[in-house]
Amino acid sequence: MADAALNDTSGTFTWGHAGLETEFAVAGDGTLRLVRVGGSSDGVGGSGDRVDRESALPLVELTALGHGSGWSGPRFTGTALGNRLRYRAHRAGREGDQAGDREWLTVELHDVGTGLTAFVELTSPVGLPVLRSRVRLRNEGAEPLVVQSVSSLLLGGLPSPDALDVHRARNDWLAECRWYAEPLRATIADINVGAHQHDSRAALALAGRGSWPTDGHLPMGALTERDGGRTWLWQIESPAGWRWDLGEHAGGTHLALNGPTDAEHQWRVRLAPGEEFTTVAGVLALGSGFDDALAALTSYRRTARRPHPDHTALPVVFNDYMNTLMGDPTTAKLLPLIDAAAEAGAEYFCIDSGWYDDSADGGWWNSVGAWQPSTRRFPDGGLRAVLERIKERGMVPGLWLEPEVIGVHSPLVAELPPDAFFQRDGVRLAEQGRHQLDLRHPAARAHLDKTVDRIVGDWGVGYLKLDYNIVVDPGTCGPGDIAPGAGLLGHAQAYLDWLSDVLDRYPELVIENCASGGMRMDGASLAVSQLQSTSDQQDSLLYPAISAAAPTAVPPEQGAVWAYPQPEFDDDLITFTLGGALLGRVHLSGHLDRMSEHQLGLVRDALTVYKAIRPDLPTAVPFWPLGLPGWTDEWLALGMRVPGDLVSYMLVWRRGGADELRLPVRHLAGRQVTAEVLHPSAPGGGTAVWDGDGLRVSLPATPAVLLVRLRS
Repeated sequence: MADAALNDTSGTFTWGHAGLETEFAVAGDGTLRLVRVGGSSDGVGGSGDRVDRESALPLVELTALGHGSGWSGPRFTGTALGNRLRYRAHRAGREGDQAGDREWLTVELHDVGTGLTAFVELTSPVGLPVLRSRVRLRNEGAEPLVVQSVSSLLLGGLPSPDALDVHRARNDWLAECRWYAEPLRATIADINVGAHQHDSRAALALAGRGSWPTDGHLPMGALTERDGGRTWLWQIESPAGWRWDLGEHAGGTHLALNGPTDAEHQWRVRLAPGEEFTTVAGVLALGSGFDDALAALTSYRRTARRPHPDHTALPVVFNDYMNTLMGDPTTAKLLPLIDAAAEAGAEYFCIDSGWYDDSADGGWWNSVGAWQPSTRRFPDGGLRAVLERIKERGMVPGLWLEPEVIGVHSPLVAELPPDAFFQRDGVRLAEQGRHQLDLRHPAARAHLDKTVDRIVGDWGVGYLKLDYNIVVDPGTCGPGDIAPGAGLLGHAQAYLDWLSDVLDRYPELVIENCASGGMRMDGASLAVSQLQSTSDQQDSLLYPAISAAAPTAVPPEQGAVWAYPQPEFDDDLITFTLGGALLGRVHLSGHLDRMSEHQLGLVRDALTVYKAIRPDLPTAVPFWPLGLPGWTDEWLALGMRVPGDLVSYMLVWRRGGADELRLPVRHLAGRQVTAEVLHPSAPGGGTAVWDGDGLRVSLPATPAVLLVRLRS
């Protein structure tokens, strides 16, 4: 679309493409309103109904010191400054890269009283019903302005709360991606608005906190229309704090997506004249149901991330930690594991935590930071000899690293300047025996660059598992920060900028993002790193509920799922443990070196299946024939739908209950379909039969898993 100007006659303009249509209108007070957003002909769902411009919401809401909120209550709508931002201009166009073409629209809004200008920057991948929005503020006035909150995306005119269910995802350590739903009216009561002068002040609000942005809940949510099935699904791409809220407005429902705010995260920024600030992005995906909207969001996530060959190669990673060495690697323990992993078919071998521990009592936690290899653990050639052994066996070596922390007993505490660390009121912060680096400081960044250049550049390591095991809440007040939440967001964005710079220097390097499992499973981090740890869950019977739901948060080719078979497992449990990773990224572990040849053959068989199907995963989108998994569900199912619908995959777990189940597969209903069991490869593990509209699965034992390929 070429540059466009506002239609002066009607005060409206449209913007979009084949997959998304939006309409904007100037209200009587001069504010610009988004009065319609939906799919073309509303075939994909969406807010197809046009909202009256006077009852729609302003395009941006924000609060600032000295200007009040404009409205009491928990909502972030109806703000005083938001109602003063007048439409000034807009520009639109199309841009493209190797990820595809995007339409863009930038709208300028201005407040004469403060001189504040808000540039609303909208983008949408061509063909996808997905809208991404962020707001860039510029102080064009003569006086400083302290901003306390600013919306990233605001949408009104959704159906009444009476018609909607709201979906959220609890995300706790070892219990990630647990979606649940309830009627929106369960929170926002019907107060009989007609009998009052205003809408309800109630809101359903959810916020993340601290330096683990996905601790507690995923920064996501969804609304589904109970009768029509339309779905509005969103994510907030913040590596630090975030907030969203839902409320009733003008007979419908509003959605407000924010990054960190003063009220929840102690976030404030002071904009001097001429200074700018840009919010984190909010993303909205539309669909005819949850699965449909999530498919669109999955496709968007692929366009938004940094390109990397790992996203299509999907190599099998062996990591020595989970239920295996557990942070106690030595040459003697690693060499037989390396040989066994290579024989099983692993392509990367990552040495997890402990490789730097030279203490005799295991007291390394409080002294980390130098990231030099232990001489006690690795005699006779040191760690370098072990890394060379990995290469000799045809695998790429990897190392675990926790880059942002310095142990309180590390010599680096005295060597680095005080401003290189998180601080509050002049006090260097400490958490669980660690100090936190502030990656905005050049000395902190130089320290990590030196570390990576040694590990990757000198030692030839091709995989880094970057972990983060402390929470700093609410943040830091470094030089220039007026609030700790602003310092935290500044550091988190600087950390991702540092990661991008590392990948620029080492484009073949693969980076796994981990924070005690899935505590940093946010869109901003996923756009930079190649893999995402989904959990540190050690119980193979509990993990399926996580791995089945993980594609809601991360595309399958990025979602690292542990598969840790053990020599003491029987054959059924070995195949069960391996099967849960086959529609994601296999993170193999376990004492393979102690397995019998028969047991190792089961591992090889599973990896052979994975390598055969992995070319389909980078374009596949997930679906859930039994609905999103519950933590204690006896049967779980995850599907992957390959473009064109000629091939789909179904992963089914049985943890109890009846030994037979039927799974509807709506996109293949009525077609001629063949069902082929891929895993387990040995006969007798279970059967799957297509009945014309769905798949009938029989699993005679528990626990059991079945991977089925459906060919249409």
